[in-house]
Amino acid sequence: MKNQLYRFCVAPMMDWTDRPCRAFHRALTRKARLYTEMVTTGAVLRGDRARLLRFDPSEHPVAVQLGGSEPAALAAAARICADMGYDEVNLNVGCPSDRVQEGRFGACLMAEPRLVGDCVAAMKAAVAVPVTVKCRIGIDDQDPEAALDTLADAVVAAGADALIVHARKAWLQGLSPRENRDVPPLDYERVYRLKARLPQVPIVINGGIGTIPAAAEHLRHVDGVMLGRAAYQEPWRLLAVDPLLFGTAAPAASLHEAVEQFIPWIERELATGERLYATARHMLGLFQGIPGARAYRRHLATEAVKPSAGIDVLRAALALVQRSDRVSASTSEADDAAA
Repeated sequence: MKNQLYRFCVAPMMDWTDRPCRAFHRALTRKARLYTEMVTTGAVLRGDRARLLRFDPSEHPVAVQLGGSEPAALAAAARICADMGYDEVNLNVGCPSDRVQEGRFGACLMAEPRLVGDCVAAMKAAVAVPVTVKCRIGIDDQDPEAALDTLADAVVAAGADALIVHARKAWLQGLSPRENRDVPPLDYERVYRLKARLPQVPIVINGGIGTIPAAAEHLRHVDGVMLGRAAYQEPWRLLAVDPLLFGTAAPAASLHEAVEQFIPWIERELATGERLYATARHMLGLFQGIPGARAYRRHLATEAVKPSAGIDVLRAALALVQRSDRVSASTSEADDAAA
C-alpha cells in the first residue's frame, strides 16, 4: 500500500545522514525509509556524482533529497538520481538557512507554491520513482492554515506522491537554522488537519518527535512519522522500529549484536582507505544510559580519529559497555514510554 511506504523515516540532516550513517541506521532497522543529506541541483549536475550520490545497496529503501527551484534543473537532477537507483526523490521546501535562501530554495519556497508545483510536475515527468516534498507549516507571518493548504494543493495537483511536514513555522529573518528547529512552536494538530482534508495523500509528520512510542501515537492521525535528531543522537531507539511499528523482528537481538553484525561493513570500508571515524562518529550515542556508555564514547572520540585506527578500536570501545538487561531497543523504548 502506497501510504505504508512512509510509515517510518529518518530525516535528511546536513552533515549527519551521509552514506556511513545510513548504513549504520540500516543495521538497526530494515524497514525505515532513509534519506540523504540535501544535495543541490548544481552539485548533482556539475559536481562529483560518484562521491555525492554513492550509496550502499543495503540502504534500500533510500531517498535522495534535492535542493533547487528551477524545474528543468530539478528534472535533470531527479533523472540522474533515479538512474542511480534511488527509491524516491524528495524536494526540500523546509530548510531556513541564509545560504539556502540566497539560492532561492528551501523554506523560502513556501511563499511560491505555484513554482513548487511546477518543480514537482517537471520531476514527475522525468522519473518513475516517487517524488515527494518536505516543507514547513508556513514561514514568517504566513497563516499556517492557508499557507500549508495552498502549498499542499499545488504539489498534489502536480502529482506529488507524499508530503512530509515539519510541524513548525520557519522564521527566515531573526532566527538561525538551529533556533528554527526549536523556537517556533510545534503544531501537530495542523498536520493532522491536513491529513483529514487530504485522506488519499500520504502525509508524514516531522519535528520534535523523540521516541518510537510517540511515533506510534502520531500514526493514529497520519500515514508516517519522520524522526531527525532523536534518531541520530540516540540511535539505539531505531532497534525498536521494526517490532513496534511494523510487527517484524528487529535485525539484532541487542545493541551489541547489531554492532557485531555491522562490523563487516566497516571492515570493507577500511579496506578501501576510509577512516574509521567516518562511521564511528555516527555511533557515539548508541549506548546512552547503559553503564560504560561514557567510556565507550570517550574511547571512540579519542582513538577512532587517528589515521591508523582499525576495527580493534571499535571492539575495544564495545568491550567497555556493560551487556545490560536492555537486550533490545524495543524493551528500552517501552520502558522509556512508561517512565
